[in-house]
Amino acid sequence: MGHWFYRNFVEPGKLPLLIALASFVLTFLITRTIVRMIRAGKGPFGNVKSAGGLHIHHVVPGVVLTVVGGFGAVASGREGVTACVFAAVFGIGAGLVLDEFALILHLDDVYWSDQGRKSVEVVVLTAALVVLVLGGFSPLGVNELTPDERQNRATVVLTLVVNFLFVLIALVKGKFRIAVLGTLVPFVAIVGAVRLARPGSWWSRHFYRRRHRARAKSRLRTYRHDRRWDRVRRRAQDVIGGFQERVPGRSSGSGPSGPPGPSGPSGPGGGD
Repeated sequence: MGHWFYRNFVEPGKLPLLIALASFVLTFLITRTIVRMIRAGKGPFGNVKSAGGLHIHHVVPGVVLTVVGGFGAVASGREGVTACVFAAVFGIGAGLVLDEFALILHLDDVYWSDQGRKSVEVVVLTAALVVLVLGGFSPLGVNELTPDERQNRATVVLTLVVNFLFVLIALVKGKFRIAVLGTLVPFVAIVGAVRLARPGSWWSRHFYRRRHRARAKSRLRTYRHDRRWDRVRRRAQDVIGGFQERVPGRSSGSGPSGPPGPSGPSGPGGGD
């Protein structure tokens, strides 16, 4: 076990990244546990306030730790105890920041609202991408090239350009998750690039404006996809983020949306 760990993490210089990932996930889980206890009125914890009564969100120390850890990691290199320490600091800061990603996105305290589920999505997606990198995947799949192909710059450039186009098309079609995954796993984004765009996306607004059949088909597919997976996704978010706990007079959002109307089920919430 020790030899496997050294060969796969220590020797290739991935130990700081592993420590950053572990501290990132642990920080998020611990933070969620604490805020759930605060919300339920249990335990010794409470909201942090300044002398003037201003509520300080944990994204504030998270930003500080992320900056310190990031610059420290860059200055210390990829090896040594210092690199591991700064990696842990960066992971803790990133966990605190992304736990309140929805607050930053909406510039409002939407932590327990339906919009707050975006924080859980971003944390899970970030952890999954880091796991892929630890497993040997490289952005745009450059590591998958053979030594001869790496020497052939034209092949490398062509691979990057073609895959980047697939990623870009997937993005403008509203397939955010597939586009992000396609930057690590080569040509995965082609799935999102060839399928119909999600309603409300840039592609749908500009290319389906007069193609009523394609627009209607896109809405129907999106509705079926969201109806099939939205309940599973929300339950997973409830378990991770604690959204099943209700506050009097406050709802964390309703269930899956109804059948598509004139504008269809748009938005980045679900889909492929």
